[in-house]
Amino acid sequence: MDFALTKEQGLIQKMAKEFAEKNIAPLEQQIDADNHVPEEIMEGLRELELFGIPYAEAYGGADGGYLQYVLAMEQIAKASSGLAMILSAHTLGLGAMNAFGTEEQKVKFMTKACKGEEIASFAFTEPGTGSDPKQIASTAVKDGDFFILNGTKRFISNGSYPGPLVFFAREQETGQITAFIVEKFCEGYSVSEPWNKMGMHGGVLLDIYLKDVRVPAENILGGSGMGYPVLQYGISFGKVGVSACALGGVLAAMEEGIKYAQEKTHRDKPIAKFQAIQLKVADLVMKYQIAQQAAYRLGWLAERVKDPVKFAQEAAITKTIVTEIAVDVARIAVDIHGSYGLMNDYTVSRLWRDAIMGPQIEGVNDMQRLIIAGVALK
Repeated sequence: MDFALTKEQGLIQKMAKEFAEKNIAPLEQQIDADNHVPEEIMEGLRELELFGIPYAEAYGGADGGYLQYVLAMEQIAKASSGLAMILSAHTLGLGAMNAFGTEEQKVKFMTKACKGEEIASFAFTEPGTGSDPKQIASTAVKDGDFFILNGTKRFISNGSYPGPLVFFAREQETGQITAFIVEKFCEGYSVSEPWNKMGMHGGVLLDIYLKDVRVPAENILGGSGMGYPVLQYGISFGKVGVSACALGGVLAAMEEGIKYAQEKTHRDKPIAKFQAIQLKVADLVMKYQIAQQAAYRLGWLAERVKDPVKFAQEAAITKTIVTEIAVDVARIAVDIHGSYGLMNDYTVSRLWRDAIMGPQIEGVNDMQRLIIAGVALK
């Protein structure tokens, strides 16, 4: 197997790395403190065409594929996991539209979003039901050529940015779950105050409320009653982004741990001279290699899906491995820093808070293990 990157893949990795180091990293503490990504960073991402990497040029994308997306996301997440979270959720919504949308839907809803002029969202989780599709409470009532949507969705990324929203609701007539494309900030759309989450600051989570929102029947995504297949497929591809976000955190924690070991002195010697620290550094490097190969492989597989069920298993495996490695590596990096690692003045403190969110988002890791086992035991 050839692990070498193509020229195009190397260029997008280099471009994202340079942009992140020059424009995102210097504002990392500000983003963490304010829970907000400055507009100049978003504009820079637009100029570099990083909002639609995997998607066709016909819909405003870069036609770069999912591996290029992973390569860019790793570098962005290294500087700011919150910003990477915005891009990951955005790509999750676009991925569902790209896979299930009609040509007219793709042109109408994807083009501006792939250019970063709008930001997409994906809304399934609800306050009382979590992510269990059998208990979904949001409703869709048919009214001629329209549907009237009502419901509350919880922990929704990008809800405060204008753009398309993939919204799941139960049709009153059939009782089936259907996915609809809704334009955020239409009449009847509103949002809560941001949740005060512990990490991944800058990637804001909101509750969103739809009250008597009218959408044309032509906005149904994938067909009436096809909500669950849209969800399954979309979430599988969404784990490509989550894994890339976690990989960026692994890379950042590894580099911070090594840097501190080389710079911090004890009895006039860098602590890197001590065997105990060397063992920790070795663990950092080994775990990064494992996470990198897993995340890159998932990006490669996402471009070659033949069996959606098998791909769902691969996505669950990768998400679980990489997010748990991210926790391990952040902890080791904090250990290398000693008591300094507990101070918010040091980047590893943020990396730890970011890392421990990974196993809980986009499906908790215990659920990923059930997916993995379910496919294996068929």
